[in-house]
Amino acid sequence: MHTANADPAELDKFSALASSWWDPQGDLKTLHDINPLRLDWIRSQAGDLAGQRVLDIGCGGGLLTEAMAAEGAQVTGIDLAKASLQVARLHGHESGVQVQYECVSAEDYAAQQPGQFDLVTCMELLEHVPDPAAIVQACARLVRPGGLVCFSTLNRNPKSFLLAIVAAEYLLRMVPRGTHSYDQFITPSELAGAARAAGLDVSALSGLEYLPLTRQYRLAPDTGVNYMMATRRPE
Repeated sequence: MHTANADPAELDKFSALASSWWDPQGDLKTLHDINPLRLDWIRSQAGDLAGQRVLDIGCGGGLLTEAMAAEGAQVTGIDLAKASLQVARLHGHESGVQVQYECVSAEDYAAQQPGQFDLVTCMELLEHVPDPAAIVQACARLVRPGGLVCFSTLNRNPKSFLLAIVAAEYLLRMVPRGTHSYDQFITPSELAGAARAAGLDVSALSGLEYLPLTRQYRLAPDTGVNYMMATRRPE
């Protein structure tokens, strides 16, 4: 058994938010707002999801997980926050969307299921774990040769500190205070380096931009705050 690459305080934080996962106006409203964009971007990289074997690492309450399953993908979601998984399973029963959920670390699952997935997603997780490079390595092991791994996380620079923490957590209260720690933010070059070290080739990079006047998000070239990165395991 691999030692869990998780911060107990982070698990407690998201477990406390478990009841809010499917409330589009609740503490996790931001995730609801960006979920359609995330899904569209993943589809633009992976193509038609129908029939693809997909793994969502750090799935939480299942927002993206269910959205991909609703596209016809065969989806497994894994997380270490048991309360969030309970919410995900309950919502799946209510929605009728079929997803397999497991409480297991990415590293342990990589040892159990190497090369078994066409697509692996790891969204908004890397900035919450002690060793993000180990998660990237696990993703590379889990995806099949020629398969796709999609990440999303937060850049580390003064702009991201001001917008993702000062503005989002304290001024606009878009996410609960304490959601993020600036020291754990990851630059695109750091993530690309970890991907290459894991044997993945970077294939696409996109920023995610918040428009305060309309309170909406859009994809943008600017990766200064939130960004998504697609990588592929060579054949």
